[in-house]
Amino acid sequence: MKELSIREMRAHIGRLDELVNEAGEIIISRRGKPIARLLPIPQQRKCPDHADLRQRMAQLHTPSAALIRAERDGR
Repeated sequence: MKELSIREMRAHIGRLDELVNEAGEIIISRRGKPIARLLPIPQQRKCPDHADLRQRMAQLHTPSAALIRAERDGR
């Protein structure tokens, strides 16, 4: 946790993201009294890529070409 006055916060506004990553939490104070708290946003779950999705899928016992042919012949 790091504490910054409003004046310090304004001086470092361009790198607040770095400060939050380093400290984990920033308390902003005015005249020595805390008025705000900056916290990092929790990381979002990363979407699996195509290879991961394919690996998790159940394998088909019938080739896809045969399934497509059967569906087209049924029209």
